[in-house]
Amino acid sequence: MATLHLLSHSPFSDSRFASCLPLLGDADALLLTGDATYALQPGSQPCLALHQLPERVALFALEEDVQARSITALPPRVQLLDYPGFVELTCRYPRVNSWL
Repeated sequence: MATLHLLSHSPFSDSRFASCLPLLGDADALLLTGDATYALQPGSQPCLALHQLPERVALFALEEDVQARSITALPPRVQLLDYPGFVELTCRYPRVNSWL
């Protein structure tokens, strides 16, 4: 069953980001919010890890959080969402796993 995984903590502060990635299935999606958007910094280890995910894993980031952290160069496969898009995305997946 497809799952939307929500990450909000910095990939540089604890192991949630690294623990989540191996569990992503082909039909899953990953939404980065808050400090988790630091994973999109070009050239960083977390960004390289995102590039290595299978193409079928959908990648999203909350636009407001990306802008707040001045991240301007995003991997092409990352789709930015506003808050209504965030809500719509959670309704699209039968399961949502928040990595608290």
